[in-house]
Amino acid sequence: MKNILVTGGAGYIGSHTCLSLLEKGYDVFVIDSLVNGSIESLERIKSFIKKKSKIKSNLHFFKVDLRNFSQTLQTFEKLASEGIKIEAVIHFAGYKSVFESIENPIEYWENNVGATLNLLRVLANYKCKAFIFSSSATVYGLNMKSPISEDSNTLPINPYGETKIAVEKILKSFFKSAKSTTSIACLRYFNPIGAHESSVIGEDPKGVPDNLFPYICKVANKELGLLKVFGSDWPTKDGTCIRDFIHIMDLADGHIKTLEYLTYNKPCCITLNLGTGKGTSVLDLIKTFEKVNKIDLNYSFVNRRDGDTPIMYANPLLAKKLLGWKAKKDINDMCLDGWNWFKNNPNGYR
Repeated sequence: MKNILVTGGAGYIGSHTCLSLLEKGYDVFVIDSLVNGSIESLERIKSFIKKKSKIKSNLHFFKVDLRNFSQTLQTFEKLASEGIKIEAVIHFAGYKSVFESIENPIEYWENNVGATLNLLRVLANYKCKAFIFSSSATVYGLNMKSPISEDSNTLPINPYGETKIAVEKILKSFFKSAKSTTSIACLRYFNPIGAHESSVIGEDPKGVPDNLFPYICKVANKELGLLKVFGSDWPTKDGTCIRDFIHIMDLADGHIKTLEYLTYNKPCCITLNLGTGKGTSVLDLIKTFEKVNKIDLNYSFVNRRDGDTPIMYANPLLAKKLLGWKAKKDINDMCLDGWNWFKNNPNGYR
């Protein structure tokens, strides 16, 4: 397998996975609308690969909005006319803010589900070996029993999580259809943070970030004055919520291992958690960040947020069993690499 299509490849998780794919010798074809992604991330990847390997990067970009069926179809037709057969798809493209999804649910359903349907309609005309979907641990909702395994109840409590589980169901139906020869993997991420160790790419949220780690970085850089910690009275060791933080490069490696598994096994449909299996409290993350980066953070405790759960971390044993994959980097690596990216790129890709 050589030619891999990556939707949303100019985004945070997509760009790191593209870099890993290129390092493994794959030809990578990126589709991205650039609503949340940055073309600069791909330009940096090209330069990095060229310097590292002394060869031209096999990275190709198409500005396409998957909600536009004609654009999507034309991209595949163009590749086919050039003798390029897409052998696998890694589907990252989608809106990803929980709070935004609550305010704009229709947009989230249209973009996350409607765009996926368009992509699958096009793929029905092309024989594709594997389809890997970027799902999320939000599908588990307020699941109170950690570690959470793949057979835990899926009860999402916001439109973002609902769109993720809806796409998972669509993909399972697609796999079962008579015409399909495509293997499916739905990867449920927990909390990716950090950046590539070179600082050539990293996380670049637009506007005020929703996620904890980029918020920490902006407070550390004095762009934001205060880090709010939602709740100090949760039933945990230090009163703050516990989450499963995973280094972005371990997550990217999980996609490579999944791709290899789908390539060399008979057609299958699998669902896997990608996490460390270790819980880290919000306060632990803050203290670790301060220690490894020698920075004091200005933070204070405020009231709990609606929809938060005290403890949520993965049982990643199925991924280890099937893929031979497990997270290698620890919370120190995440805090160090994430901050190095941010201080070297305070304006992100701008």
